[in-house]
Amino acid sequence: MISEFELLADKVERLASLTHALRLENVELRRHAVGLAAENKDMQSRMQEAHQRVAALLAQLPDENADEDDVDEEAA
Repeated sequence: MISEFELLADKVERLASLTHALRLENVELRRHAVGLAAENKDMQSRMQEAHQRVAALLAQLPDENADEDDVDEEAA
């Protein structure tokens, strides 16, 4: 009977130890998730800025149709 209690006590102790380890891991994962969310927000902001810069550069390029019209006018 005592050995059954000792076995049960060992199992409870292992369960408590695993629970504690999982809680610590959970805290670390939450911290990591917060860091990743901040990094993701930063990356989205940088992507938006890059998109705006590319759009501005594209707007500065001459229109392709304007070049074709100039060639057509010179041929006539």
